[in-house]
Amino acid sequence: MAQDREDLEPEHRPEAVKERLSQPPQANSMPDAILGGIDGCVTTFAVVSGAFGAGFSPTVALVLGFANLLADGFSMAVSNYEASQAQQEHIDSVARREYHHIQLIPEGEREEIRQIFRAKGFEGELLERVVETLTDDHDIWVDTMLKEEYSLQPVGLSPLRAALTTFFAFIIVGAMPLLPYALPGLDATTQFLASLLIAGAMFFGIGMLKSLVYHRPMLRSGFRTLLMGGAAASLAFLSGHLAHALFGLS
Repeated sequence: MAQDREDLEPEHRPEAVKERLSQPPQANSMPDAILGGIDGCVTTFAVVSGAFGAGFSPTVALVLGFANLLADGFSMAVSNYEASQAQQEHIDSVARREYHHIQLIPEGEREEIRQIFRAKGFEGELLERVVETLTDDHDIWVDTMLKEEYSLQPVGLSPLRAALTTFFAFIIVGAMPLLPYALPGLDATTQFLASLLIAGAMFFGIGMLKSLVYHRPMLRSGFRTLLMGGAAASLAFLSGHLAHALFGLS
């Protein structure tokens, strides 16, 4: 514990804290990368599993895999962009409304600030000084209302970065299970088993990476992601096998 404190002390010195807080918040791309990576791997390996279960040739599995990889990757990137853009537009709309309310009924908006900080334990003269300070600047006033009343973070969103991160993670990770199908000289069963091992490694690796970033138990996170990806692939395999049995697909 003493060593941990020594490690933390330099970044908590007044000058270090001032420098860190003066920097604008950066968009966190890790959730987008995790989302894209997991979904990309699930998508392509599900196609591979379904094709193998249905008895399709390795060439068909490869073509279907790459087609789904590009189409679904683009679709996910666009969806993530639209979701992030919608969130940003919602924040902007709420901010405009708060500016309008401040112009029309400033005392009512001050009362909202007063009650928010009274609930945090401020009382009397100290509470009134906090209210006066925060409402002296309209930008700070609105920023406070967004965070405290609506639980909105007005900075740090980047729809384009979210979309690109999702797309490239989807493509890179999703292409991994298709690699054995691009290698000549392997029979269909060997290609599928190699793809299975690669997909499992991808799922487990993403889970471990997530645990490192968010300080969670590594093995538990890895196995959890592996189980979720494996469940999706199993459903695809069973669907393909059932379709082959029912309709005689070949």
